[in-house]
Amino acid sequence: MKSLFPLLLAFVSIAARGQANRGELRFTISDPSGAGLRSKIQLVSQSTHFYESRETDVTGHLTFANVPFGTYVVSVERSGFASYQTRIDVHSTVPEVRRVQLSLEGVKSEVTVREQNTLIDLHSTSGSSPIGSEQIQQRLSSLPGRSVQDLVVSQPGWLYEGNAVLHPRGSEYQTQFVIDGIPLTDNRSPSFGPEIGADDLESISVYTAGFPAEYGRKMGGVVELNTRRQTDPGPHGEFVLSGGSYDTMSGYGRLQETRAHDSVSVSASGSRTDHYLNPVVPHNFNNTGTSAGLAASYERDLNRRDRLEVSVRRQISRYRIPNELIQQQAGQVQNGGTFETLGSIHFQHVASPDSLILLSGMLRSNSKRLESNRNPTPIAAFLNNKFTEGYFKATYSVHHGRHLFKAGLESDVSFLRESFRYSITNPEQFEPGTAPELSFADARPDLEQSAFIEDLARLGNWTASLGLRWDHYQLLLNRYALSPRITIGRGFPGQNLVLHASYDRVFQTPSFENILLSSSSAISSINDEFLRLPVQPSTGDDFEVGLTKGFLNHMRLDLATYRRHARNSADDDQLLNTGISYPIAFDRSIVYGAEGKLQVISAGPLSGFVSYSYMVAMEWFPVTGGLFLGQDTQNAASEVTGHFPATQDQRNTVATRCESRVTSRLRLAAGASFGSGLPFEYGGTRDEAMGSHRSSQLHSRSHPAPVRTEHLVKCRVLSPRPFPVQSARRC
Repeated sequence: MKSLFPLLLAFVSIAARGQANRGELRFTISDPSGAGLRSKIQLVSQSTHFYESRETDVTGHLTFANVPFGTYVVSVERSGFASYQTRIDVHSTVPEVRRVQLSLEGVKSEVTVREQNTLIDLHSTSGSSPIGSEQIQQRLSSLPGRSVQDLVVSQPGWLYEGNAVLHPRGSEYQTQFVIDGIPLTDNRSPSFGPEIGADDLESISVYTAGFPAEYGRKMGGVVELNTRRQTDPGPHGEFVLSGGSYDTMSGYGRLQETRAHDSVSVSASGSRTDHYLNPVVPHNFNNTGTSAGLAASYERDLNRRDRLEVSVRRQISRYRIPNELIQQQAGQVQNGGTFETLGSIHFQHVASPDSLILLSGMLRSNSKRLESNRNPTPIAAFLNNKFTEGYFKATYSVHHGRHLFKAGLESDVSFLRESFRYSITNPEQFEPGTAPELSFADARPDLEQSAFIEDLARLGNWTASLGLRWDHYQLLLNRYALSPRITIGRGFPGQNLVLHASYDRVFQTPSFENILLSSSSAISSINDEFLRLPVQPSTGDDFEVGLTKGFLNHMRLDLATYRRHARNSADDDQLLNTGISYPIAFDRSIVYGAEGKLQVISAGPLSGFVSYSYMVAMEWFPVTGGLFLGQDTQNAASEVTGHFPATQDQRNTVATRCESRVTSRLRLAAGASFGSGLPFEYGGTRDEAMGSHRSSQLHSRSHPAPVRTEHLVKCRVLSPRPFPVQSARRC
């Protein structure tokens, strides 16, 4: 790792935030004589939940960076001068320069714009869900490790599975988080990866369709995270404390110093709780967890054309694996932990008034550990997985007439290291012949490269985004893919309405969580009967049609219907009773549904939303990838036709939140959610399922939502055995 870091710095010696849907506004304010004038500028958009009020420097200059695509009202004020107001559409990554000359007070301004409605972006081509800084800061409290996930899951189309694992529109572990333009494609749920806390963020954008060609590899959903920054000169700081049930406590602090051309910020966070993961039984045995984080960044405007930013982040979490009743009685203690160090460097160069070059680089080290004490049952498991990742991306954007062209290259190299061993302590819980012990260690590089080109074109009230992406994946297999992306939007200004449609061809790489373990020939020694198939990348076609409608300047309705087809549909399975997951795949899957969200945005003291999602997710046999042992080998080989509900098949999901501003310093908020339940595989009879039974009989992941047992009758009764096949079907 030490040898890689200087190499990466040399490779990206000048490297900027590469968000696909972010722009930049640069203002110069002057008096009637043309001299620079210190003024206050306010930038507001209801559609992106964006509100910023800042002051220019003494020369009248001010830059708003990382502005989400949308429509904004700009207001400029200075005592003794007439106020100025205009409307700006931001739909280009190339910085836009605006020069405003204020008139003396009492002189009529010819450029004042009276229309201030920014509720709908008439040039939007997709139904993305923006979450602004005010929503982030005023969010409802969350358990540690879930602050961002709770904000995302409140959007239609997203749901939780056990331990706050996000599933967008039926996808299994196919979510990527993009932090300041750097994609993180590994699982970021509390038991897999350390949290990037919401207090550190300025805005979030959530996508489930209409993906720009810039995004790839994990395409179930994309969550853009943009970290906070303060451009007003001088020192700034804040400190936040919170607490709740289960002895939950958390704290966050941030300091920043901003000067004329540079800015330094440092933030720290910490939390603890007695309810870190979803317990397998209601008693919440052995479920404590702590987390901590430290982040620092330095940003400098080298000149009017160039900007450099360097940031580092260290996140850790330590927690206990919740026990079942029999494990608690035996005195079992399993400890888990995740540790991550991430460094990034960004550079932005304005090549001309109409073109922009962005370079980004990242190096991170991530590790996950699991260990057990001397009293585990039915198995003692030990895990120490690590990966070191180096990432580089370069993009070039040019604005020409009605077109914004963008092209880019990216390369991602990860070095995977897996170490795992187990020892069975209760052989009665496993099939006869199961190996009592296993020790495994392996390492391998994961090489992924891509290139893309796209055009965002505006033709009157029509807006279209056309893109093409090329991907190369090489880990256990060597695969290539071309993925076209098309989104089209039509605005109707008189009706405050936008219609949009999208087609996304997706190429999704398998999860690398324990992929070396599950694909190794060494693991076949667990049982004489085994079936091991290489996990292929998933390919698919996603379609969406939707609309956005504004009402009364304060209400917004978003509706969408979608359909997803995938081959080599990605899923996961677990190794014995360890909780260690690894990727598997089925022949194909179909997911379809409809979503709606009604928002009330600043209607006097009230604001809030209600959302609803209907989704059907089905998978088809045969299995096309993964590892199966013992009786599961026969099951996997014999199931060659038929389909079954995917584990993310929750038909109805409702979420709501409302807020009232009582005073300028006091707000009251409440939220609620409901899910109709997820299917799971159960090792007993229907009568046992409807009555009382021990939670240790459950063989699949725990789910926070109620289980739809009334819809599922098992075609066969499962006995406790390793590697349960996800084969719950409607009989």
